[in-house]
This record gives sequence, structure tokens and C-alpha cells, in this order.
Amino acid sequence: MKLKLTNWDNDLPPEADEEYKALVRTLKFIEGFGLIFVRCSPAEGERLIGEIKKDITDKNIEVLKLNKNTDNVYDLVRELEEKTVINERNNTKKINILFIQGIEQSFYGYEEVKKIASWQSKEIYNYSWKGVPAILVNLNQQRERFRDNFNICFVFILPLFAIKYFIQRAPDFFDWRSGVFEFPTNTNLLEKESLRIIQESDFEQYLTLTIEERNKKIIEVQNLLAEDNQIQNRKADLFYELGKLHSAAQDYQAAVASFDQAVKFKTDYHKLGTTGVLRCVI
Repeated sequence: MKLKLTNWDNDLPPEADEEYKALVRTLKFIEGFGLIFVRCSPAEGERLIGEIKKDITDKNIEVLKLNKNTDNVYDLVRELEEKTVINERNNTKKINILFIQGIEQSFYGYEEVKKIASWQSKEIYNYSWKGVPAILVNLNQQRERFRDNFNICFVFILPLFAIKYFIQRAPDFFDWRSGVFEFPTNTNLLEKESLRIIQESDFEQYLTLTIEERNKKIIEVQNLLAEDNQIQNRKADLFYELGKLHSAAQDYQAAVASFDQAVKFKTDYHKLGTTGVLRCVI
């Protein structure tokens, strides 16, 4: 059966278009409990959810946005489900598909960015791990309760680093996945987000950030660098910002590595290289 999709998929590159169609097919097919992970930027996630709501009209789709650190998704889902039924009054309308956004907000306090030693094709950065976030402990422990008590297909919208958290720190929960779908950020949106980082650049402000805030900023830049359709000159600018962030954290080895990478992408970028560290700390 050929899927009839909205015009949104016409804006996608061929690979992402097929990925979107596969995601829609999966969501249409799953009845009851399911776990799906979607790798994309938060902004792209908003756009994706909006289009899926247009393309899947025979199921009740809800969104749970986590805007702050939390350690119990189960209770939040239960509250949302009860509220949804109550709002429908006599016409019970249970949730069929639930998008969960912002779970990475609970990871930033645990993320420690390793010193950059080398940079390879798509493996642009590696992670070290410090403990397990309480939210993932909760998901692992309540895996069976999710399956037994929620007749819902859960779709987690996550950036790359957050999916790595699930793989490494919530393997029991992640193993029940129905699929993992990846969407590169729309070219225009990618450029807009990259420019925002560059235009907001302020080394003095970087110095005032908490460790958690700085890690969040570092991860944001790394995610933009990890996008397949990121242009070369923009990578140079972003590596420069990454170097400044590492320098603000007094991680000068990582800062030099980032500045050196920037030079590889834009050799005439005179502010970069080892001297870039000195420019930041003077």
C-alpha cells in the first residue's frame, strides 16, 4: 500500500524521505506497546511531529515535553494518560502514540566530554560516562510496567549523544526498541542553528557557565558538527567555538585539538591553531 504523505517529505533528501516513510509505516503498523527512537535535532523533532500528526489521523497522538531534569517518566506518562481520558469526558480516547521530547535535559549533569584525541569521519567525538542518570535507572527498572500498563507506542526524540546514553546506560530498555530512525537536520535549519551558535559567541560568558551548562553547550556544538550535511566552512567556525568552550573549561588539550580541526576545514582562519587558546585565555 502506497503511503500518502504531506508535502513535507518533498523537502527531504532521498534518504531522509525513505526514512520518514518507514517511520510512518511503522507507526501505522504498531498496535499497543512499542518503543521507537528517532535521532534528530530538537527543532527537527518539532517539525517531524507536526507532519506525522497530519499523515496519521486515525490514531491519537500526544506529546510529552520534558523541559527540566526528571527521574520518573513512568509517573509523568500515567498522569498524561489520565488527563487525556478525563478531557474526553464520556468519550474515552486513549493515547496510541506518545512522542517524548527533552529527556536529554536529565543527562547534562552526568555528561563529561572526553579530551579530543583524534577525529574520524562520522565518529567525530567519543564519550566517557559518569554514573547512570536516575531517569535511565527508572526506565530500566520499570521496563515491564511500561509494557504491561501502557498500550502506547512510545517515540523518543533524541540527539545522537542521548541515544548513546540509552545504548550504554539503559540497555534493557533500549533492547525492546521497535526501530531507530535517523533524520539529518534540514539544511536551512542547520545553517540557522549553526549561525546562532556563532553569533552568540562570547568567551567571557562561557567563563561564567556552570559545568553542566558548559557541557550542554559543548554537546550542542558537537551535534551540529555531527550532521552529515554540515558545510566545510561552518565546521571550521563551530570547531573554533568548541575550542573556546574547552578553553573556558581549562581543558587546553581538547581546545588545541578543536582549533587544529578548524584549521583543517579553513586553512586561512588566522585565529585558529594553538594560538587560539592564547587568544581565549588572555
